[in-house]
Amino acid sequence: MRILLCFLLALSALAAIPTSTAVLPAAVGQSAPDFTLPDSDGKTHSLSGLRGKFVVLEWVSFDCPFVRAQYNSGSMPALQRTFTGKGVVWFSICSSAPGKDGYFVGGELRTRLEQMKAAPSAYLVDAQGEVGRLYAAKSTPTMYVVDPRGILIYAGGIDDTPTTDPAEVVHSRNYVREALDLALSGKPLEVTYSRSYGCAVKY
Repeated sequence: MRILLCFLLALSALAAIPTSTAVLPAAVGQSAPDFTLPDSDGKTHSLSGLRGKFVVLEWVSFDCPFVRAQYNSGSMPALQRTFTGKGVVWFSICSSAPGKDGYFVGGELRTRLEQMKAAPSAYLVDAQGEVGRLYAAKSTPTMYVVDPRGILIYAGGIDDTPTTDPAEVVHSRNYVREALDLALSGKPLEVTYSRSYGCAVKY
């Protein structure tokens, strides 16, 4: 009986070892997990097709007051315009499930994008939540920066000030701006990870 138990435990341990084809979750310093998602116009985008460029992934929900503070302050649109103007690809990603807060499509989505003065390279729809879970995105806004090699170099909050007040946003230390400024200059990042804050992603 003891031999059989040991054999079963050994089989269980082997089953728990990930195979070489398993997709690993996002981790700073490792390759950013690849994905393909449609944008708000139905065009598909793949992360692997953007090697050679810096890429920002911004988890967003326009129903979240923390996200609205970033946009209403003008901070997020300004970041998007500044860095897409420097060749950075900026994806806003919504992982809200249909019928839940933050899920918008069609004309309603276009209206929200206009109201927020949003200026990403594309707004991606992750309605099944697969990419959000792959990146362990738990709140909006959560931010990731991927370098031209496809390596994740920053993950976490957009800044050091969890606030829903647009007036406070402009005085915060913006980790994403800092990361991109340093990385584009070929300098090492001072902060590669911070705790994200905001509203829970509505998977």
